[in-house]
Amino acid sequence: MSPRVAVVTGAARGIGAAVVEQLAGDGWRVVAADLCGEVAGAAYPLGTRAELRALARRHPGAVRDVVADVRDPAALREAVAVAEDEFGGLDAAVAAAAVMAGGRPLWESPAAEWDALFDVGVRGVAHLAAAAVPAMLRRPRPSGRFVALASAAAHRGLYHLAGYNAAKHAVVGLIRGLATDLRGTGITATAVSPGSTRTAMLTATAALYDLDDVEEFSGHQLVDRLLEPAEVAAAVCWLCGPASSAVTGTVVHADGGFTA
Repeated sequence: MSPRVAVVTGAARGIGAAVVEQLAGDGWRVVAADLCGEVAGAAYPLGTRAELRALARRHPGAVRDVVADVRDPAALREAVAVAEDEFGGLDAAVAAAAVMAGGRPLWESPAAEWDALFDVGVRGVAHLAAAAVPAMLRRPRPSGRFVALASAAAHRGLYHLAGYNAAKHAVVGLIRGLATDLRGTGITATAVSPGSTRTAMLTATAALYDLDDVEEFSGHQLVDRLLEPAEVAAAVCWLCGPASSAVTGTVVHADGGFTA
């Protein structure tokens, strides 16, 4: 049986990288895509080309690194083409690319922050779906999986993060609509909402709140600790597999009890 094939965006680090690691470790072939650059409105360093390249080198022959901006539909079509041309098709797409911006009340938030949040975190998800779903439908017996990273912020208001709240709510709405569009195709669409996870994005969030230590976020979660990217990735990877066939149009809360 041929290995299953996935495209993962936001793959250079954090949860996206953890998803790539787990899928590759389970025998998948993965196209790992990341911007490897900066985004106006996101005032912290994003993933780098070196990080993405190192991820692929840890899995020779199984992971193909591709520099792609999720804001560019053509770039994602090219990433999907790599999956089809080099690995033979596409079985799953994971939209993990997102940015953090905020730190002030809604009425003081600049347009550049909202543009970054929605262009990367919402339109980027839609662009991946538009590129990936047709490829998954080209499989002889479609059983594809589309998984987007939402957030606990999609379910609870967070102080001085109204734009991020709005973007993540939009991701959940997009997934519900996409799942409905996919009715009867054999392809599912789901979202995973992480809680506070030990990533560069959480460090950036701490900076918005003038916190010295990201560990201060752990008190929001019933597990009384921060989550590790691999824990969230485990939920994402399960949704990518055949065992999740009954799950579509909904959200899996991998949030350590943040929204309990």
